[in-house]
Amino acid sequence: MENRKKQIVDLAIKLIQQKGYVAFSYDDISKQLGVTKASIHYHFEKKEDLGVAVTERILLRLQESLMSIENSPASAEEKLKQFIQQQAQRFECTEICPISSLQTDYESLPPSVQEKIEEVSRLELRVMKELVAEAQADNIINSSEDVHQIAVTILSSVKGALLYRRVLSDGVLAGVLDQLNRFLKNQ
Repeated sequence: MENRKKQIVDLAIKLIQQKGYVAFSYDDISKQLGVTKASIHYHFEKKEDLGVAVTERILLRLQESLMSIENSPASAEEKLKQFIQQQAQRFECTEICPISSLQTDYESLPPSVQEKIEEVSRLELRVMKELVAEAQADNIINSSEDVHQIAVTILSSVKGALLYRRVLSDGVLAGVLDQLNRFLKNQ
C-alpha cells in the first residue's frame, strides 16, 4: 500500500518536472502506473492532497541534502559547489527543478500547496545563504557582497540554466556551472 503511494508521488514529481503541476492529471498517473484513477484517489482524494505530498517529499529531500552538506568535512567552497552540482545534476535533460516548476505554477496552485512551496522555497534559499555566508567567512566570496543577493543569483542562474537546457542544449547548463565555478575562484 505504501509502495503504491510512493510510486504515485514519485511519478507526480516527474510529471511536474516535465509538464508542470497544472498540466498533469490523475489520468496521466493511472496510465503510466497501470492502475485505475480510483486507486490514486484512494491514496490522494484530491490533486491538492497529492500536491502537498509532493512538496513534503521535496522538502524532505532538501533537508537531507542540507544535512549531508552540513555534516561534510569539505571546505566551504566545496560545500557550495557540491550543493550547486546537486541542484543542477539531479534532473534529466528535459526536466526542470520541481521547485521551479511549482513556483512557475504558483498562482494556479491550491492554497495548501502554495503554503508548502513557500516553505520549500524559503528552505532552499536559507540553505544557499548559509553556504554563501560560510564561503564569505572563509574568504572564498567577497564579504562585502550581500549574502541574500548572491544566494538568489546562484539559485536563479542554476534554475534558469535548467530551463534553457530544456530548450537549447546541455551546453547551457555546463556553461553556467563553469561560470559559477570561475566566479567562486575569482572572489
